[in-house]
Amino acid sequence: MTRRLGLFPITNIVIANMIGAGIFTTSGLLMADLRDPKLMLLLWLAGGIIAFAGAMCYGEIGASIPKAGGEYAFLSELFSNKLGFLSGWVSFVVGFSAPIAASSIGFSEYLYRAIPSVFEVSWLGIEGMKKVYSIFIILIFTLVHMRGVDFGAKVQNYLTLLKVLLVVGLILFGFSAGTGDFGNLKSVEAKPIMKADWKTIGLSLMWIMFAYSGWNASVYIGSEIKNPKRNIPLSLLIGTGIVSLLYLLLNLLFIYAVPPGEMEGVIAIGSLAIGNLFIANYESLFSLLVAFALFSSISAFIILGPRVYFAMSRDGHFFKFAQQVHPRYHVPTFSIVFQGLISVIIILSGTFDQILTYMGFSLGIFPLITIIGLFKLRMNNRSALKLPGYPVTPIIYIVAGVTMLVLSYLERPLESSIAILTILIGFPAYYLFGKEEKGRTQPKN
Repeated sequence: MTRRLGLFPITNIVIANMIGAGIFTTSGLLMADLRDPKLMLLLWLAGGIIAFAGAMCYGEIGASIPKAGGEYAFLSELFSNKLGFLSGWVSFVVGFSAPIAASSIGFSEYLYRAIPSVFEVSWLGIEGMKKVYSIFIILIFTLVHMRGVDFGAKVQNYLTLLKVLLVVGLILFGFSAGTGDFGNLKSVEAKPIMKADWKTIGLSLMWIMFAYSGWNASVYIGSEIKNPKRNIPLSLLIGTGIVSLLYLLLNLLFIYAVPPGEMEGVIAIGSLAIGNLFIANYESLFSLLVAFALFSSISAFIILGPRVYFAMSRDGHFFKFAQQVHPRYHVPTFSIVFQGLISVIIILSGTFDQILTYMGFSLGIFPLITIIGLFKLRMNNRSALKLPGYPVTPIIYIVAGVTMLVLSYLERPLESSIAILTILIGFPAYYLFGKEEKGRTQPKN
C-alpha cells in the first residue's frame, strides 16, 4: 500500500465516519431515557468536547506513528504486541463490523419511512425485509472497495459531500422556513438528577460517543497518507470540529421540530422532524436522502477496517489471508470480504439499541489506553509533533471515558459483560495466532 491520500480525502473519511447512523438515530432513544431536551443538548456538547480532546491526542500520536492499523499499531509500539492485538481483535469483531451493521440498519429504517411499500413484498415481513436491505447494501459497498483505494476514495468524496450538504441544508432550511417551537426545550417531566439517574446519563453519553466515533478515523490508514505529520492531525481536528458544530445545530433543530414526548423512542428522528417542520411529502423525500447519505458512513467503515486486519496479519497476529493485497487494485481484498461477513452476522443477531450498547462499551476501552500512551510518548521524547493542550486534553478524555464505562456497565450489565467477554476471548486468540506464526517462521529440516 502506498502514500496516495492527501488532506481533503482523509478529512472526508473522518467526517463520513462521524456523520452516520448515530446522529440520525440516537436522539429519540436518548429522549426516552433523559426526558429533558436541555440535558440532551448538554450531553451532545460534552460529547463534542471529549471527541475533540481525543482528536488532539490522536493527532500527535498519529503524526509520530504514521502506520496503518490505528490503536493496533499505536499500542503495539507504545506498550506491547499483546495489547495491540487485543485492540485489533476488538476492531475486527466490533470496531468496524458493528458500525457497518448499525449504519446499514439506519439505512433500512429511513428507507422504510420513505418507501414503505418496498418492505411489504415478501413473506419475511417488514422487519425481515429491513435486514435484507441492510445486508444488500453491505454487499454493494464491499464490492466497491474491492476495486482499489483510488476508486473507493472518489466514491467516498462524493458521498461525504452529499451528506454534509444534506445536513447543512436541513439545518438552514429547517430553522428559516420550518414550523417549530423553541418551547419544546422544556422537559417532559422535571426530575432531579439522583443516584440512579447518573447511570442513565452515563449510558446516554456512551450512545452519543458512538455518534461521534470516527474522530480518529484517519489514523487507521496512516500508511496511505501523504505528509502524515501534517495531514493526520489536521484531518482529525478539522473533521471533528465541523461535525461537532453540525451535531449541536441538528439536535437543536430536532428539538425545535418535535415535542419531547413525541420524540421518545423514535429511531428515524430526522424523518419525524421534517414531517413536523413541513409536510409529509418532504418527510418521504428527506428519509430517502438520509438513507442514501448513510452510504457514506458504510463506505468509510469498509475502507478503514481491513487496514487494521492487514496490519495484524502482516505482523503474524491474524489470519494469514488478511495480509493478501490484490495485485491490481492494491487493497486487502480478503479482509474486506471477511469484514462484510461479520457485519451481516451482527445484523442478524441483535436489535439496534443492543448493538449500540455493546459497540459503545467495547470501543470505549482501547482509545483510553492509547491516550494514556501519549504520556509515555512524551516522556520518551518520541513525539514528532507536540500539539497544544497537553496534559489537559488527555486527562479530559481519560476521566470522561472511565466514568462513561463504569456508569454504562451499571445501567446495562448484560451488553457490557458481553463486550468484556469479547475482549477476553482475544487472549487465547492471541496465543493461537502466535503459534501459527511460529510454525510458519520455524525453519524446516
